[in-house]
Amino acid sequence: MTAITISTAYFATGCFWGAERRFWNLAGVVNTSVGYMGGTTQNPSYEAVCTGRTGHAEVVQVDFDASVISYQRLLEEFWTMHDPTSLNAQGGDIGTQYRSSIYTTSQDQMAQALASRDIYQRTLTEYGIGEIVSEILDSNGVTYYLAEEYHQKYLAKNPNGYDCHSSTGTAFPQGANI
Repeated sequence: MTAITISTAYFATGCFWGAERRFWNLAGVVNTSVGYMGGTTQNPSYEAVCTGRTGHAEVVQVDFDASVISYQRLLEEFWTMHDPTSLNAQGGDIGTQYRSSIYTTSQDQMAQALASRDIYQRTLTEYGIGEIVSEILDSNGVTYYLAEEYHQKYLAKNPNGYDCHSSTGTAFPQGANI
């Protein structure tokens, strides 16, 4: 029997509830959680993050089996599940905590994230859609703080809850290799 190697990815797409559900529904994703990254306050609370003063983004941690789902597939989902051209806002959610970000965990993830951004930007440009403003940052030295329990799998607990996502309506180009 072959041992499974689990990899981790971090994505911020605005409100983390809907993004977490999109990721947990993908075959090969073995676990998701929601939390905060990229700020200056240790152990921030949701209330503090919502003030915008902590500098954190709402983030989904995605643990995945790379033998079942590729990081490229996760990136494709990331780009299309929200509007990466919207600075510090997704739909009606406004503030730096709703910014679009990728926190990479390896040089390979960084290279793939940058390449996927460039591919998606070309597609958006073809459709007359603006510039991608998503941050692509190395997660090294950036702490992931787990959000409060009531946020974890929120839409599983509240199936009719607020999904909170907008998008460009433009799919990632099929067959594009990163």
